[in-house]
Amino acid sequence: FSGESTAYFVVGTAFSFPSEPEPTRGMVYVFEVVDKRLQIVAEHEVPGAVYSLDAFQGKVLASINSKVQLFRLHEGESSSRELVSDVGHHGHILVLFVASRGDFIVVGDLMRSISLLTYTPVDGQIEEIARDFNPNWMLAIDILDDDTYIGAENHCNLFTVRKNTDATTDEDRQRLEVVGEYHLGEMVNTFRKGSLVMQLPEAEGGSPVPTLIYGTVNGAVGVIASLQEPEYNVLLSLQNALTSVIKGIGGFSHKEWRSFANERKTAEPRNFLDGDLIESFLDLRPQKMKEVAMLVGLPVEDLCKRVEEMQRLH
Repeated sequence: FSGESTAYFVVGTAFSFPSEPEPTRGMVYVFEVVDKRLQIVAEHEVPGAVYSLDAFQGKVLASINSKVQLFRLHEGESSSRELVSDVGHHGHILVLFVASRGDFIVVGDLMRSISLLTYTPVDGQIEEIARDFNPNWMLAIDILDDDTYIGAENHCNLFTVRKNTDATTDEDRQRLEVVGEYHLGEMVNTFRKGSLVMQLPEAEGGSPVPTLIYGTVNGAVGVIASLQEPEYNVLLSLQNALTSVIKGIGGFSHKEWRSFANERKTAEPRNFLDGDLIESFLDLRPQKMKEVAMLVGLPVEDLCKRVEEMQRLH
């Protein structure tokens, strides 16, 4: 919290009763560690379930039923501390997830996909500046970079959206553009920034590849890496070559399997790569490797090196 050097743990709860369709009461607790024990510093009752919490500019951001609420820790009477409501934002169905970066807040709604909010400290307001108008039922969200956000929805798909900063009309600027779609085949319920291995700098660029870890309801753990465009294009060519040389089990098409599909639409995968398929290149017989390398237009040794570098990300 602002002006505090102490590390706090913030916990959100809900009172769930069979007679209520959704919780109407919840609590936000602030704990600190004193003599190896958790001690309550402040608490605040809220009108609903606290689904998500995120540290935000020295305050704490909470998703409470259909509202995004910002809290701050306030010094009360006789040196006691209180958790005080600062500013909120309505207009959602059910806010399940919040993530923040700078002044921007990314919201994952139960039924209304991803929306982007901005906080202006001077005015003390949170306003919506853009949203994805596709009716995706969200299971997890996260932020890839300043302009790109990733989401997982309930039909085992992943998708990425981008802020239209260069749009010429207000209507386009208020729309998050869908730039990536992919069928994972697993229901993702969490994203976490980090890596499963020690990150080593790239040989050429000198900076590590940004990675995001995801977990699924089946217990699977995976890694999503953000690649530079030249490297992505080479690996995309390799993936396409592999699908033409290696036939899918049972004759299934790789493109059809990885196509984004839900009750509303089906779309070919784009701006995602299948890491498992690409890494299978290292298991091919030498003759098959040469056949794939000819289609890509690069030597086998170069392709092996690139795939091994990608393999080291997990």
